[in-house]
Amino acid sequence: MYDRPTPTDTDLLGIYLNDHLAGATLGTDRARSLAEAEAERDPALSDAVGPIADEIAEDRTALLRVMRSLDVPVRRYKLVAGRLAERMGRLKPNGRVVRRSPLAPMLELELLRLGVEGKAAAWRTLRRLADADDRLDPGRLDGLLQRAERQLETLEQLRTRQVTETFQPWGETSTSPQGARA
Repeated sequence: MYDRPTPTDTDLLGIYLNDHLAGATLGTDRARSLAEAEAERDPALSDAVGPIADEIAEDRTALLRVMRSLDVPVRRYKLVAGRLAERMGRLKPNGRVVRRSPLAPMLELELLRLGVEGKAAAWRTLRRLADADDRLDPGRLDGLLQRAERQLETLEQLRTRQVTETFQPWGETSTSPQGARA
């Protein structure tokens, strides 16, 4: 095997994992919010995002288990910051005053996709560390990485569909983005 990490290494890993935990908290909240917001307007999108939201929550729980196995304490202030960031993101101007903008689901899918990309990177990092640290389960990390890759494929399909729906008028008329007036 190898020598256990030095306190500095452990501190860095703790910061890294807590940052990912904050991101997982934000991602869980964002995915659930998107599924709820689209339930009436686009039930197919809501039905597709709902299971991903559940999986993101499960992945967050898996990350907490990993942190416990590595004796990495949870930094609650980072979780609060993640939740606040998610809620602040809902307040951004979207071109509409009263109702939800058609741009909102596309942007939220892009944010979710970026979050899942980050999660996949964290699983890859932990998988690499698992080769030298018997507290990490390589098989479990491989499974989490495969699920993240599947989520990425699904989110990209949903995002691509949403791009078409959001910008559909350009495809139906002679006006193109280049010819549109500001």
